[in-house]
Amino acid sequence: MKRLFNRIIKPPSTDDLRRWFGTTPGRELLAMELDCLEQLLSECFGYYLLQVGCLGLQMDPLRMSRIKSQVVLVPREEDAFGAQCVVSDPQYLPIASDSIDTVLLSHTLDFSKDPHQLLREVERVLIPEGHVIIVGFNPWSLWGIWRFLRMRSKRVPWCGHFISSWRVHDWLSLLGFEIKAEQGVMFRPPLGRERMMQRLGFLERIGERFWSPLSGVYMILAVKRVSRLTPIKPAWKLRPRRIRGGMAEPSANNIRHTRSRD
Repeated sequence: MKRLFNRIIKPPSTDDLRRWFGTTPGRELLAMELDCLEQLLSECFGYYLLQVGCLGLQMDPLRMSRIKSQVVLVPREEDAFGAQCVVSDPQYLPIASDSIDTVLLSHTLDFSKDPHQLLREVERVLIPEGHVIIVGFNPWSLWGIWRFLRMRSKRVPWCGHFISSWRVHDWLSLLGFEIKAEQGVMFRPPLGRERMMQRLGFLERIGERFWSPLSGVYMILAVKRVSRLTPIKPAWKLRPRRIRGGMAEPSANNIRHTRSRD
């Protein structure tokens, strides 16, 4: 697993991602993702929202959130685009534990050097009952086939990991998260011709109804569950029973101890 995820030394630049999202398949995908993000972000409340990696989207997803205090963490100084940006290594978030209400990972795991480590950091900084939204490319889709045919390509987004949703589910479960909602978007292949993409629009309606696990992108909303069970002391106590003369009746341990001396 380490070898698989260390294949990418560093995430692509914001400019590369922005250029790709300006292409025909990128624009179509971005529009669908933003519509879905608006629904998922409406489920999240609190004081602080953290977006790890901007993926060339700038502040578009954050504008949809009701959470007003927002921070975007970017890996390089040249990726910063506003006062809300913090430059740091995403594998080690410079944020206090249990302090963030919602974390947005928009394709962040796809381009992370160690996706599992990043999720551990997300779990650490989230408050109990805090939310994480994960957007990722699905390897079991037409987009996954497209990537397979370009395995050695260094272009965005085919240079990403394309981690399956079931693996993300396993990681989240191990970290104590519960899946609250999940939705698949983009059932069309990533074609460069706009007319063809529009003609294949019927695949979206069919896919949402019958082929949901085969969507090009999955979007997961998970909540951090924390066990609040506290041990309850027993209400009863063993008390020595008194016998006539005011002396306490010996316990079973004392009886065994006395007999051993004999």
